[in-house]
Amino acid sequence: MSETTVATPATGATTKTAARPAPWWQREDLAYRHGRLHLGTADLDALARKTGTPAYVIRAPRVIDKLRSLHRAMDAALAPAGLGHRFYYAIKANRTPQYLSYLAAQDLCGADICSPEELLHALSCGFREEDISFTGTSLGTEDIAFLSRFDAINVNFDSLSALRKYARACPGRKVGLRINPDRGIGYGGSDMLQYSGIEATKFGIYLDRLPEAIAIAEEHGLQITRLHFHAGCGYLDREMEQFAAVLDASRAFIDRLPGLTEVNIGGGLGVPHRSGDAPLDLNRWAATIAQAYGGYDFTVAVEPGDFLIKDAGVLLTRVTYRERRKEVEFLGLDAGFNLAMEPAFYGLPCEPVPAVPRSAPEGRFTVVGNVNEALDKWAVDHTMPAPEEEDVIVLLNSGGYAASMRSDHCLRGAARTVLLLE
Repeated sequence: MSETTVATPATGATTKTAARPAPWWQREDLAYRHGRLHLGTADLDALARKTGTPAYVIRAPRVIDKLRSLHRAMDAALAPAGLGHRFYYAIKANRTPQYLSYLAAQDLCGADICSPEELLHALSCGFREEDISFTGTSLGTEDIAFLSRFDAINVNFDSLSALRKYARACPGRKVGLRINPDRGIGYGGSDMLQYSGIEATKFGIYLDRLPEAIAIAEEHGLQITRLHFHAGCGYLDREMEQFAAVLDASRAFIDRLPGLTEVNIGGGLGVPHRSGDAPLDLNRWAATIAQAYGGYDFTVAVEPGDFLIKDAGVLLTRVTYRERRKEVEFLGLDAGFNLAMEPAFYGLPCEPVPAVPRSAPEGRFTVVGNVNEALDKWAVDHTMPAPEEEDVIVLLNSGGYAASMRSDHCLRGAARTVLLLE
């Protein structure tokens, strides 16, 4: 679809039709049809007016399509290099039960979890124990006691302390180490999104402490069969050189652990957030992995979360007011930053778009929410056809780290989730 048309909003305020250029984010399953924004087959304005707002909407088939694309890219690049692969969906990105059960039933991935409660949640949604990978942080004695009850999950320890406690509780088991490659990567070079490489972080065992980890394992008969690392979030093609540097740094650890059967490179694959962002080239990404690890004999594991679910979901909201203050035209929504924290915390926008654009001149708006905090802004100086009160505004890229990080701040946290199966 090359252009979108403007149709009558459900409020009935406008009847003219006009053509506008296609927005940068438009794709086959997220597009204006006859002037009304659709996700899959769902008319988002009509859906919002039936279910109420705010409401998260997830289109599950898009997640499956992207998972299959990942498998195809890895099959093509890694098999010739003698490497296997597997995926664990990072459920912290979105843990909606009906969505997780749908995902588990597809048998295309396992689950990546980071807490005992996430383990119980993954099991209750249908993931098998042997298809679950656990990589937690700041694990206490009770956490270790809990994990010791599950002998089939893949556990990766990110500290010498946790490794030592587990070794005493479960000598002789196979374990993984979360290491810190001291190289970072993140969307647009953002420091906030890099878990490694800028300064010392809490994530993982650095190379200089690896001999101590090996000694702990040897003392208790543990077999270190997995290595795990996660250097940052949201990377796209422009960050591919950083990605290659992270993989290269990991080989200093791999070469000291000859018994590895799996190297887990974490998640961090990103999606476009702004008009200048190009989608991640999965073939190039997979080829970078094959180039780094060709010649080794292990399975490469990946933990995509945001990449799979973020652009499969939107947040439906409604305009509460439109009002000029000084030189700024404010547009208020009935959803605050507590329903999708990444725009305020990490500068990753959830672009506001009208579900049914009015046939009106475009204006520039500062779009704000209904929480009493100054950082409650969805967009600043944002261009869109001037909406009116009660119009439905759709916040894009709200599938990942929105519902799962939601808070009840100011008791404004109520929002339902609608799962679309087509």
